[in-house]
Amino acid sequence: MTWQEQNAGLGVPAKRYRIGEIVRHSPFSRQTIHNYTIMGLIREVEWTAGGHRLYDESVFPQLSRIVELRKTKSLTEIRRILMEEEHAARSPGGGSPSREARPTCDGEA
Repeated sequence: MTWQEQNAGLGVPAKRYRIGEIVRHSPFSRQTIHNYTIMGLIREVEWTAGGHRLYDESVFPQLSRIVELRKTKSLTEIRRILMEEEHAARSPGGGSPSREARPTCDGEA
């Protein structure tokens, strides 16, 4: 049996990025990445023992999405949009009704 056959189930560990690495590969400053994390626009996936935030590869498409939305939206609007998209992606039915379609306190839409 070859080494490849014996270790066929061995997976490559996911790459984790520190803020400095994200800064080198994006147009954002360290402070902007930090602010976007605090605001909930992007999320760290884990922390180092020394307290550094670590991000996975998904942070790059998220930042690209933020760049596109930033052309016409405020950061508050972007946060709402991203939260709605995340919620829709997690829901089995594909999402919740838009804000305008939600019933009011008196039961009307």
